[in-house]
Amino acid sequence: MEGRRGEKIGWTGGWLGSFLWVLVLSVMFLFQGRRTEGIVGVVLVGLGAYYIHSCAPWRSPGTSYWKLMLRVYAVLLASVAWAIWSFGGWEATGLKWWNLLWLLPVLMPLLTIGRRTWDGLQPEPQEKKPGQ
Repeated sequence: MEGRRGEKIGWTGGWLGSFLWVLVLSVMFLFQGRRTEGIVGVVLVGLGAYYIHSCAPWRSPGTSYWKLMLRVYAVLLASVAWAIWSFGGWEATGLKWWNLLWLLPVLMPLLTIGRRTWDGLQPEPQEKKPGQ
């Protein structure tokens, strides 16, 4: 499993990148003196990083991706709720219910690779052709 470095970087970097906005908002809130919002955001980023690491597919190679992604998605969706709360609630943000449809593309990996496993995505060994 050492040879799948790119996939490991993709899992870790992709998920960490999805929490970058939470970290930026948390730091902004801390500089504004809004400690509660800032600390809750930092805790969400930490929890997300923990699940990114502990639910990595190479740690549980026979487990379906959807099961591994569920915890990380839960923290990510909690981060959306945290952001709405931090900005004063649903009405204060000016959001409408249909704005939540923007979350659908974020959830697409559950449908596209959800049933696959780390073991099931291993590349097939290349057969050597005669004369090589």
